[in-house]
Amino acid sequence: MTPQPPIIAHTFATTVDSIEWAQTNPDGTRSATLVGTREPGVTFTYAFHIPAGVWDPPHSHTADAHLVVASGELRLGYADRLDRETAGTYPPGSFIYVPGGAVHFDGAEVDTVILGTAVGPWSTEYLRT
Repeated sequence: MTPQPPIIAHTFATTVDSIEWAQTNPDGTRSATLVGTREPGVTFTYAFHIPAGVWDPPHSHTADAHLVVASGELRLGYADRLDRETAGTYPPGSFIYVPGGAVHFDGAEVDTVILGTAVGPWSTEYLRT
């Protein structure tokens, strides 16, 4: 018997310029879930746009995040306070693994889009200052 190729139930492709943003926040950041859902046990891929000059204060996520910088330049550091001087700089094509529970801060000096993959449930918890 000849093996059959797997059946693909859903395909999806996009470019950074054609992402359909689902949510825009007051600081100008935007997000979109590209594939999957954020439900428990489900793998999903999301896009996140950070406008130039916007920084997110220290926070953590409930799940591991596997990130790729699609455009711009992500700045990211690990600390319980925002310190732009210690943030690493990640240009397009960079891969960053952020473990669930790891306190970090991030931002951008130029418009930046990151693509992330995680497993739900997903939430962001900010440190109380």
